[in-house]
Amino acid sequence: MEKKTPLYQWHQSHGGKIVPFAGYLLPVQYAAGVITEHQGVRTKAGLFDVSHMGELEISGQDALSNLQNLLSNDFTNMTVGRVRYTLMCNDSGGIVDDLVVCKMEETRYILVVNAANRDKDYAWVRSHLFGKAACRDISDSLAQIALQGPASPGILAGLSRTIPEKYYTFIEKGTVGGINCIVSRTGYTGELGYELYCPAQDAEALWEKLLAAGKDAGLIPCGLGARDTLRLEAAMPLYGHEMTDEITPFEAALHFAVKMDKGDFIGKKALAGHEKPARTRVGLRVTGRGIARGGEDLFLASKGVGKTTSGTFCPFLQAPLAMALVNTDAGAEGTVIEVDIRGKRVEAEVVPLPFYKRP
Repeated sequence: MEKKTPLYQWHQSHGGKIVPFAGYLLPVQYAAGVITEHQGVRTKAGLFDVSHMGELEISGQDALSNLQNLLSNDFTNMTVGRVRYTLMCNDSGGIVDDLVVCKMEETRYILVVNAANRDKDYAWVRSHLFGKAACRDISDSLAQIALQGPASPGILAGLSRTIPEKYYTFIEKGTVGGINCIVSRTGYTGELGYELYCPAQDAEALWEKLLAAGKDAGLIPCGLGARDTLRLEAAMPLYGHEMTDEITPFEAALHFAVKMDKGDFIGKKALAGHEKPARTRVGLRVTGRGIARGGEDLFLASKGVGKTTSGTFCPFLQAPLAMALVNTDAGAEGTVIEVDIRGKRVEAEVVPLPFYKRP
């Protein structure tokens, strides 16, 4: 049975179209529709319930050593109040999950993991813990609300004086509208924005305060549909699509999150020597008639060269775009390949990533 976030009743009573996703019942869109929500985030601001995301707390004297072993990035130079993107790999170098790490104290970190992988990640972390370190799943005690879009700073400033200035930083003991929150300058839309973590019981009050504060600035509630089109337009990978247990970080073009020059970590031996993989993640712009989705075969001179991983018509850029895993020799910018869309081969061009980058 699917779970409900603390904002479930609000979504239901305010026209949210509820669908099951990652074990939760969440709004895919509101009455205005996905395109309006997408454009709203790009030009003004949108509010997302992302309380389905998981939060794992690792603490103890050996917390850092455990992160160094579990995760591909390097955390030795990380300071309190910083956020860092990373990958968690298996012994074969495949991706268990992608996540962000928040350093709360010298011996305490919070890992924000994908909702669908919460239980898997928790079990994986616990099974690899060593020394003086403990891991707790604190997901159910927290709600997470994402305020995204160029109007976000002004909206938040009307409710809070605890606003992090730099991207990928946070303030643990923040307040928004009098509600205690972790205020993080992060997001999954390609826009300037914030993610707010508050006690689950305060979620609806915080949501209402944000909507009221942002009313004149054009803030609207948004669902999963717009979250997906926004992240795709910004070429942000999604677990289960651009990343799986069989896809390596180098194949997913996430080299920046892997530090091969640090000490040993799970998957390092398998990744060594494969920094230039035989296949890689690329961007595609469909130039023929059609819209590519995920899982569609790609051809170059009638030879299969890969598959799309995600695809849609991106509203802000007004173009049918997709990401794909292709053979490296077919991934050069400007290469024209064919996408099999419902049995018909349609031309597409390899283009640089990200598709969209905010001004």
